[in-house]
Amino acid sequence: MTKITLFGLKTCDTCRKALRALDQVTYFDVRKDGVPDEILETAYARFGDRLINTRSTTWRALDANSRELPALELLRKNPTLMKRPLIISDGEMYLGWGADEKAALGAA
Repeated sequence: MTKITLFGLKTCDTCRKALRALDQVTYFDVRKDGVPDEILETAYARFGDRLINTRSTTWRALDANSRELPALELLRKNPTLMKRPLIISDGEMYLGWGADEKAALGAA
């Protein structure tokens, strides 16, 4: 059986859709639980600046100086800035819940 870990927000519609579509998911709310440093670093190495959701209300609330911080520091201080969901399955990482991610994870 495949172990799937999902990092998201309980208030995020996209995260809720992913949770409903996937079986046997270990869920972490980034606001409450945060994201472990090693996962953040691996995700940033894989996705680069795509990991930061610049369309979020959190991003819009940041001042110009905060937006200039290194991405990992910014994500550690504001985990809700991370694009969601971040899904880990069989050592692979997926960002978002589009057609490619659904197909790769066997979700309808």
